[in-house]
Amino acid sequence: MPTVSVGRDLLFEAIGRIYTQEEFESLCFDFGIELDDVTTEKAIIRKEKHLEEETSEDEEVIYKIEVSANRYDLLCVEGLAQALRIFIGVDKIPTYKVVDMPKDSMLKMHVKPEISCVRPFIVCAVLRGVTFNEARYNSFIDLQDRLHQNICRKRTLVAIGTHDLDTLKGPFTYEALPPSDINFVPLKQVKSFRADELMEFYKGDLKLKKFLHIIENSPVYPVIYDSNRTVLSLPPIINGAHSAIRLETRNVLIECTATDLTKAKIVLNTMVTMFSVYCERKFEVEPVEVIYPDNKIHIYPDLSFSKFDVPLSYITNSIGAKLEPSEVIHLLNRMQLHGQLSESSDGVHHIHLSVPPTRSDILHACDVMEDVAIAYGYNKIPKTKPETFTQGRQQPLNQITDLIRLEVAMAGFSEVLTWILCSYKENFSMLNRKDDSKTAVIIGNPRSSDFEVLLGSGSMSGPGPMGRGYRDWLGTLGGSPSLPYILSLTCNR
Repeated sequence: MPTVSVGRDLLFEAIGRIYTQEEFESLCFDFGIELDDVTTEKAIIRKEKHLEEETSEDEEVIYKIEVSANRYDLLCVEGLAQALRIFIGVDKIPTYKVVDMPKDSMLKMHVKPEISCVRPFIVCAVLRGVTFNEARYNSFIDLQDRLHQNICRKRTLVAIGTHDLDTLKGPFTYEALPPSDINFVPLKQVKSFRADELMEFYKGDLKLKKFLHIIENSPVYPVIYDSNRTVLSLPPIINGAHSAIRLETRNVLIECTATDLTKAKIVLNTMVTMFSVYCERKFEVEPVEVIYPDNKIHIYPDLSFSKFDVPLSYITNSIGAKLEPSEVIHLLNRMQLHGQLSESSDGVHHIHLSVPPTRSDILHACDVMEDVAIAYGYNKIPKTKPETFTQGRQQPLNQITDLIRLEVAMAGFSEVLTWILCSYKENFSMLNRKDDSKTAVIIGNPRSSDFEVLLGSGSMSGPGPMGRGYRDWLGTLGGSPSLPYILSLTCNR
């Protein structure tokens, strides 16, 4: 579960109300999140440096809030405050809008064919008239980092780039070039680097070196240019210094390059919906036209509501509470979901649901039911006796196995529990057996040569799957008359 650190005063200001710690803990519990810790920035630093100093009263209080892993809209103070304001009934669900503009006026991103072998997808959007201050700017950067660690899987699936649009000139191109052909000044640097030089340079960077493996062995690197051949970014490693975001930035271009298009759309939608609140025209986003080599044209972002029906009986029966349709719809609204009651031809009541782009976690009727249960309150659900009575008992096979195991152990024997994986050599050549591609499952990307194959059988030429150290131990065990004999090798499946 990700933990989001936010300033208490900043969060309360965004919510529009001041809470005591107990009141806020209760609100978090009701909403389905948890106040994990209360600390300060200086206290965090002192803890890292193992210093013991008394806390001063002027230190900013930091709330560490644990949120669901699939609630990407709660990874920043903007989304957290908005969700809580809607939950307590202060705000209504916002309506996000993509600016309706002619295609000739849209910014364009041309995707070159050679990029398909590296990071084939890109999605883009523009935030116009953004007003940053230091707190908003820091939140903007922090959200990117949290998304990179979460849904982006440390930039392997998606990498986010943000740019000061006023420093660039469209149309843009998304290309793949040999490292020696890419030359630019990276973010927070003053000298120009070739891409291959940059990879060597960042091997000493504690933050960026863990992303280098994503493209460093590729013959070509992805790169984004504007019409003046100014480098916007070298995804997924670093942005260019030329288009760096500053506090004075008013127009922001957001681009997400990806190997997974679905996750790229979610990431882009999260970025623009969270920070369009600071735009001159609130909750409005300017689209970008992405043109692929096969002349297919896609316009991003897609902020449309997804729609589906959920039977009312499924929601109420699963929760175990008798709820009126109007109450279910009210509870859904508290969780940022639009609901309307509809009746099918067979007389069954359904909730017609509209899911906003901020709620990418809503995938199934069970997600809707869970949100209704959270908004209703788990402590309010009446306790009832089960309609059917069952008595649990042990499976007969497990029961006889445990009895045999106990008796054999009491007779002085030992049972060895082996690994489920072993090396390719141990599973085939050491057993004088050929690989017919049907005997065992082979791991495509094993972490170690000791664990390459799923065990084909329990009969091994020695307990190889347990590792080399165990062989010596077993040899000693079998050669000593004072120690128990080995009765069997049991594979842990």
